[in-house]
Amino acid sequence: MQHHSEVEAADALGKIYRQITAEIGKVIIGQEEVVKSVLISIFSNGHCLLVGVPGLAKTLLVQTVAQVLDLDFKRIQFTPDLMPSDIIGSEILGEDRNFKFIPGPVFANIILADEINRTPPKTQAALLEAMQEKAVTAAGITHKLAQPFFVLATQNPIEQEGTYPLPEAQLDRFMFNVALDYPTFKEELQVVKNTTSTQKQEVNKLLNAEQIIYFQQLVRNIPVTDNVLEYAVRLVAKTRPNGEMAAPQVKRLINWGAGPRASQFLILGAKCHAVINGKYSPDIEDVQAIAKPILRHRIVRSYHAEAEGLSTDNIIEQLF
Repeated sequence: MQHHSEVEAADALGKIYRQITAEIGKVIIGQEEVVKSVLISIFSNGHCLLVGVPGLAKTLLVQTVAQVLDLDFKRIQFTPDLMPSDIIGSEILGEDRNFKFIPGPVFANIILADEINRTPPKTQAALLEAMQEKAVTAAGITHKLAQPFFVLATQNPIEQEGTYPLPEAQLDRFMFNVALDYPTFKEELQVVKNTTSTQKQEVNKLLNAEQIIYFQQLVRNIPVTDNVLEYAVRLVAKTRPNGEMAAPQVKRLINWGAGPRASQFLILGAKCHAVINGKYSPDIEDVQAIAKPILRHRIVRSYHAEAEGLSTDNIIEQLF
């Protein structure tokens, strides 16, 4: 597989991407944008935050993605009493009087971190450190995590009692913030039909861990022109109210803008978006296509924006 020219390799990724989405579509009805974002973040080696009301089949989605990609999958339900060691694992005294490390559920390729805003900051931090370092430390010893390693965290949008919203700096670790919506009437009919009968859709495995790492490398190797790089960096700079490039309306509508990580993710995501759409290098449209889920959680709206009923997405559109 490694000998392909980059053009052939890009074609191969485009082709496998279409096969993967078709396979996932056997089980997951609709949700095309969500599936696209999840796959782009996997191939860009990023993590994904899903925000939506309960009951939108988030677990089924992640499980199906893991099956098709032949990756090891674990779901962690975040609760107020969850401890860091419940995620990363702990040292226990073995029968031979020696300590041994019992790995926690974070040792898998795909982690579904369910309702991450229900757990205290200390436990959130344990997961976020694992995401950042791709390793965990217990009793002073560092244990490397499996590769590829991908976290899909969900949080409920409704500010309920007893939630601990993620701080901006921690949200910044997620490449995408994907908004999940209710299915259309037609989609919901199909979902209910599929889930209330005994028929079960079988999905085929299409890739493995090694091939995913190869494609992640491939995405990084895709060339990008200076004007697209500049466009992405300028777009992010425009979101910073105190920066020299701040758009006039931004000073009024935004309290806090996006950091350099946003620019990196915009370029990586645009490269991946280009390849799955049959292009060999991203253009400005590719940057715009993925800009909302990348910038959405890195911008804090001002009182004016909230009073005028402007969503973060509206503000991002103005920046285009």
